[in-house]
Amino acid sequence: MANEIERKFLVRSDAYRALGTAEHLRQGYVRTAGPATVRVRVGGDRGFLTIKGPSRGATRSEFEYPIPLADAVALLDTLCERPQIEKLRYRVPAGAHTWEVDEFLGDNAGLVVAEIELSAEDEPFARPAWLGEEVTADPRYRNSALAERPYRTW
Repeated sequence: MANEIERKFLVRSDAYRALGTAEHLRQGYVRTAGPATVRVRVGGDRGFLTIKGPSRGATRSEFEYPIPLADAVALLDTLCERPQIEKLRYRVPAGAHTWEVDEFLGDNAGLVVAEIELSAEDEPFARPAWLGEEVTADPRYRNSALAERPYRTW
């Protein structure tokens, strides 16, 4: 089983923009009964299907598979619930890690979140000056939650 250890933070300035390039992502969720989330994502000319289990702290099981772009677009257009998530993702190196900074668009516009993947929950990492409050434990900031209850409705 594959595990993802990810910590999530709010962002307090746009200084990260000068340190990385943006990729437009579109993603949607296929709702299923039980604790798993099933996500379809398109980024550039690539499609992915991802299945994530429930979170335990900053850790959760994750299975991600590339799928044909046409299949990903068809799934987003026909089987994924609305609203969907659209965002610009910046990959920003800092120390030994790379941050993924997401500027949300559409119903989640105004929200900017930075994520870092670690090999252990207590692994040390560089904290860039633009990094704000940690929100790892707040379920409202999960992308699947933002698809159900967008940031603009808070």
